[in-house]
Amino acid sequence: MPMTVDENIKQAIQKNPQTAFSMLLKEYQKPVYWHIRRLVVSHDDAQDAVQETFIRIYRSSWQLAKIKSLRAWIYKIATNEALRILERRHPESVLEENAFDAYADEHVDLSRKTGILFQKAILSLPAKQQLAFNLRYYDEMSYEEIAEVAGTTTMGARMNYHIAKGKIVKYLNSHD
Repeated sequence: MPMTVDENIKQAIQKNPQTAFSMLLKEYQKPVYWHIRRLVVSHDDAQDAVQETFIRIYRSSWQLAKIKSLRAWIYKIATNEALRILERRHPESVLEENAFDAYADEHVDLSRKTGILFQKAILSLPAKQQLAFNLRYYDEMSYEEIAEVAGTTTMGARMNYHIAKGKIVKYLNSHD
């Protein structure tokens, strides 16, 4: 049975940390950017959080060999960086009706009304539901991985996702 990319990275860390870190960046930089971007919305904030995420991963790379799920560990660090950025903002700014428009930039296609409405629905969720929804919907994580990233139980991850999904449907239906 062939080794996964994560297993290759974990094995490479022992032999050549720089090569392993390059492999890790190649595999995770883009998905981590989009995970953080969905949480913080702003491109600039997402770039800052991604940079800090990979600095923290590099500084902790000695732990890679003993980590059960590399992907969940990386996403947990990325999530914590995104939450640090959100904590620095005024809470009202994230939930304003025009919050998505205010943080939009050349990386967001504002001509897609349904997509914008969908993003606003996600942004209206409490943090744990937003996180569970994003990880399941966009990153296709298992409930076990979501639980590890969010620091909750598998059942808690499952409930947060399903509650979030229901709220999003209700939000979309109320904004037809």
